[in-house]
Amino acid sequence: MGAPQGREHSTINERSCYLILMCYSILMPRAVRSRSRKKSVRKPARRREAKGLRTREAILARAVDIASVQGLEGLTVGSLAEQLGMSKSGLFAHFGSKEELQLATIETARQIFIDKVTILAIAAPKGLPRLWGLIDRWLALVEKRVFQGGCFFSAASFEFDGRPGIVHDRIKAIMHEWIGAITRAVEEAQKAGHLDAKLDATRVAFEFHAIAMGGHWAHQLLEDRQAYSRARTMALERLRSFATPQAPRLP
Repeated sequence: MGAPQGREHSTINERSCYLILMCYSILMPRAVRSRSRKKSVRKPARRREAKGLRTREAILARAVDIASVQGLEGLTVGSLAEQLGMSKSGLFAHFGSKEELQLATIETARQIFIDKVTILAIAAPKGLPRLWGLIDRWLALVEKRVFQGGCFFSAASFEFDGRPGIVHDRIKAIMHEWIGAITRAVEEAQKAGHLDAKLDATRVAFEFHAIAMGGHWAHQLLEDRQAYSRARTMALERLRSFATPQAPRLP
């Protein structure tokens, strides 16, 4: 009785293994093919997304330069599409309205400013070196024509200072952000013992901003080629007048 039961048990196991192998051979390739199809669908989608992102970046890079020269109101879909060799409908696919294009252009300019000025300046030690870095790199950004028309945000500020709306509000917020960065740098310099602790940091930040804006105005409108060097000299003189004996040396 034992042997037949063993053979029967063995036969059942063999049949079970056979069924499992049959299921594996039938079902697993389908799953593999399903994953392959999903991957093949995702790849073209990712390529389209990457291409769309590159196109958008190219549009905004050109838009920043145009706006720095002609103002944000000078951004027209027609002229921008023509310069980029695009159709108007193709450009509108990225920006649904002129206002959206203006806002995206502002954000692009802000990021350029952060990359070229703020990030590099805050790499310096806290105190006088960082404060001077913010002022000096700001002037260098404009002087070197990183923006084709000079200072993007000076032009945008004057253009929209009397125009209420979402574009005005965004420019205003960014300018508050920038003046706030200078103010904090002044306060840090005071805490480090590099500047007179009795100074009004907000007033000092206002002075430096006014010096830089005045230099930009003189260079742009009056074509004063010494405007930026003069602005630098004035900023350094003010810093030296505020500095304590413990302050590190300035250029």
